[in-house]
Amino acid sequence: MDTVFDIIIIGSGPAGVSAALTARQRGKSALIVTTAPEDSPLWKAERVDNYPGFPGASGRELVEAFIAHARAAGAEIMRGRALAVADLGGVFGVSVGADFVQGRAVILAPGLARSKPYPGEEEFLGRGVSYCATCDGMLYRGKRTAVIGLSADAAEEADYLRSIGCEVEFFDAARAKGCAIHGGERVTSLTVSGEEHPVDAVFIFRAGVSPAGLCPGLETEGGRIVTDAAMATNLPGIFAAGDAAGTPYQVAKAVGDGCAAALSACKFIENKSKEE
Repeated sequence: MDTVFDIIIIGSGPAGVSAALTARQRGKSALIVTTAPEDSPLWKAERVDNYPGFPGASGRELVEAFIAHARAAGAEIMRGRALAVADLGGVFGVSVGADFVQGRAVILAPGLARSKPYPGEEEFLGRGVSYCATCDGMLYRGKRTAVIGLSADAAEEADYLRSIGCEVEFFDAARAKGCAIHGGERVTSLTVSGEEHPVDAVFIFRAGVSPAGLCPGLETEGGRIVTDAAMATNLPGIFAAGDAAGTPYQVAKAVGDGCAAALSACKFIENKSKEE
């Protein structure tokens, strides 16, 4: 996409959708970057009784209603995994798989990071560990790769790697225990449930990258993104909302956070325009 959006929102849960709706009401363009809705913990909730106006709704019903509302309001939705956010001086660039989008402000609403990095994951990132099949798959054509699936689209990503000629072993993270990545200069093997598998690359598919991994220098505390009352982070132009910004982990709180973050992002954009 060549368009520069006013606000890029990472996450399509209650906080992300609320932020998009508020941005649109303030006349700002909004892009929601999201993985499959099935990755959301809310999607799996059988019944939600404490969100006003939706008594007894399932989590799936709420998620589908939220996304439909965002689309109807004019927010654009991009399916993909946000991998990095970079300040380019005046705009922010967001890597989404093999694609790249730009925005004047960013709202982080990815939900709660529910899995820690595997041993060796951070050490070998870029040296055999990847989060993007379309970005790096061709590097391993004809080679042995492993896919660790923690997201709804992991099996699809594994199929893509096979289609371009990679040898693929697929491990469902729900059943794969004790994963650890080993190597020297590059990845050489993956241990799963006590068994070592020789591989040249490990592709890890989560619902998203941790906020601290997305934004270098982002202040976090106890796993949450640190924000002020206006949902601003320590990085100017980057805001956070919802579960990623801390407890309570409730839909109503996430919606309020998203609204506050979008108002702050709109104000940030307007103030910058005055300065230019």
